[in-house]
Amino acid sequence: MSVDRYPPCPVCTAENTYPDGAHLVCADCGHEWSATARGPAAATSGEDAVVVRDVNGTPLADGDAVILVKDLKVKGSTSTLKKGTKIKSIRLPEAADGHDVECRLDIGTIMLKSEFLKKA
Repeated sequence: MSVDRYPPCPVCTAENTYPDGAHLVCADCGHEWSATARGPAAATSGEDAVVVRDVNGTPLADGDAVILVKDLKVKGSTSTLKKGTKIKSIRLPEAADGHDVECRLDIGTIMLKSEFLKKA
């Protein structure tokens, strides 16, 4: 009996993958990728690059303007960022603890989660 071997997941490197039509799926983390794109070069080709999306699912990019959809307390400060505040010229650095948007405000540079932002 022959067991088909599929490439490991490019995200979590688990070998528990299976085909689903034209894609391969990781049973552990749920990541899907093209079955024709195999090997480490496919994982870094930008096809599987992380896309930061706002609360409505709209992709965000460096330099976009966003609006807060919820009042947010700033840790380590008595300041509160109010709902409806427009933030201009955001940056999307490597994600750190789920905080995937960096912006400059009058209180300093802060990191925010994209789930509290909508594209302006």
